[in-house]
Amino acid sequence: MKKFFILIFSVVLIKNVHGQIIIPKVYTNLSPSPKGEIIFDNDGLKLTSFSAPAIYSLQNFYQAAKGSESGIDFDFKLPNFNGTLFFGLIPLNDVRYPVPFYSKTPVAITAGKASINIRKDLSDLNDIVAWGQNKKGLIGYRILDQSGKMIYEGRVAFRGAGPFEVVNTIVEGPFVSKVTTEGCTVAFTTSQPEALILTVEYLSQGIKKTKDFPETTPSKKHEIEIKGFFPATEYVYRIIVGGITYQFSFTTLPKPGSRQPFSFAFASDSRYGAGGGERNAYGVNYYTVRKFMSLASMKNVSFFQFSGDLINGYCLSKDEINHQYANWKKAVEPWAHYMPVYTAMGNHELLMYMFPDDEIGKRYMLDKFPFDKESSEAVFAENFTNPENGPKSEDGAPYDPDPKSIDFPTYSENVYYYTYDNVAIVVLNTHYWFSPSVSQNVLTSGNPAGYIMDNQLSWLRTTINKLEADKDIDHIFITLHTPFFPNGGHAADAFWYNGNNRVRAVVTGNAMRTGIIERRDEILDLIVNASRKTVAVLCGDEHNYSRMEITPQTKIYTDDYNGKKITLTRSIWQITNGTAGAPVYAQELTPWTESVKKFSVQNSLVFFHINGKSVKMEVINPVTLEKIEEITLKEQ
Repeated sequence: MKKFFILIFSVVLIKNVHGQIIIPKVYTNLSPSPKGEIIFDNDGLKLTSFSAPAIYSLQNFYQAAKGSESGIDFDFKLPNFNGTLFFGLIPLNDVRYPVPFYSKTPVAITAGKASINIRKDLSDLNDIVAWGQNKKGLIGYRILDQSGKMIYEGRVAFRGAGPFEVVNTIVEGPFVSKVTTEGCTVAFTTSQPEALILTVEYLSQGIKKTKDFPETTPSKKHEIEIKGFFPATEYVYRIIVGGITYQFSFTTLPKPGSRQPFSFAFASDSRYGAGGGERNAYGVNYYTVRKFMSLASMKNVSFFQFSGDLINGYCLSKDEINHQYANWKKAVEPWAHYMPVYTAMGNHELLMYMFPDDEIGKRYMLDKFPFDKESSEAVFAENFTNPENGPKSEDGAPYDPDPKSIDFPTYSENVYYYTYDNVAIVVLNTHYWFSPSVSQNVLTSGNPAGYIMDNQLSWLRTTINKLEADKDIDHIFITLHTPFFPNGGHAADAFWYNGNNRVRAVVTGNAMRTGIIERRDEILDLIVNASRKTVAVLCGDEHNYSRMEITPQTKIYTDDYNGKKITLTRSIWQITNGTAGAPVYAQELTPWTESVKKFSVQNSLVFFHINGKSVKMEVINPVTLEKIEEITLKEQ
């Protein structure tokens, strides 16, 4: 979750000092209108950007609660909203994964307002946290609209016994991330700005001690770096906000090259699914995500890699996509208090401008600007706390229209790598500067799904070479949303486009020299032929599970492909797992179908069990607990 400084570059500011909208130089055939809209000149046809304000804002929820004589009044500032509010106390002291225990008496939301009676509905036998004795507590609530669709799940802290007072509350998190051998980063959001103190407990010569990590500046967004501790050790941390103590733990990384056994989990594609209820929690399949997280925790994984399409996305406003991200983070939250969940971008993380052509039923979409504040990449970085060791952007590449200014979105926190013991995970972005329509209409310029641009490829080459030379790293996993070899749902795009190598990124109206299949082959040459440590490519996008063995004998071209071809010198695996809640896709016939060793549409949580030089994979349905398969990917 990066706090961006405001960069005064004309190419990224949506308005200059005269109020005129500035179009980034990487786009073409776009112009501002006097009304503040963007006009796309589609070969003479003027199309106006479509805008729709978000129905909800997180501020509708964060600032809604106010104490009353008998409980808490909510005013969501949504006068046309009617629905239902479920509420219940959250025990923090005797559970590892705190969640609300909802009361059997929900209340109606009328014209955006609702009231809960703590003294009546949460007292005596319903007082599971002893708030009556302690005069404080934490309440969780869930908002459903009139159709029963889940809109948001939040929490609010209070003190008193009547009248009640609402106090500052951790409304999101805390999340453990960027774990190192000596600490981690803890990120969270509070309802009110405050400079807080995070305290870590540790043992020194058998004596329990504490170390404080104080903030100096009041804020609602918090990222506290913890350091100075020992490797491979669990530490309790706590934050006191509004008189409520939030206490969890983190475990530092082992020393590099320790080669002790550990496991990690992998999944993708948790945008909302069919079936109602928690399967459609305003952009997120809340039900499935929680099943995945609870099973991962039960299997004691060290971290979880989630590679794109977290949400339904394709949003027109920042408020809308932030709301969906908040719901996803709420779904993983009870377990992410303890273990890191590293995230990647997919196509559904798009925050966009959209130009509808109603006459022919087409929509042209592109990454929103200004890039430093409104791009998909910038907003993703604001919402998640990932390592910041990737490339900066595509600025400085040969196709950069102005070397003196910032012309592209950031790669910060969406392209990166991290290590755990003898494993390295390299996270790529196959939907950087994403324009879904540019593969069919190049007039706006933009980057099609799957295409890795030059600077990202150069960074990948440098990173692979570094990891290959690292004596403490035995295994490399490359994760990206789009599969190199689609098998069920995306043969018409991904890195394939049904064998059409003409698809490529277009910058300032100029197509890049390298086509999508050629770029795929460049990456394969790097991670297969030039790397001995890369074990597997971990993908999503397709809403199924498949295990494909990529070998020198795998057919990776159509019979009539006349471009340059590569020869692979060894085998690696492609593991595709987009089963975390999105609607399922059946298998497709492709040139490499015979290399697909396993295909399933079940919800599938993939576990990698690392033991020295050995890598084993176990796949379990977290809903039914059926074991789908278990296989050794790499021998000792």
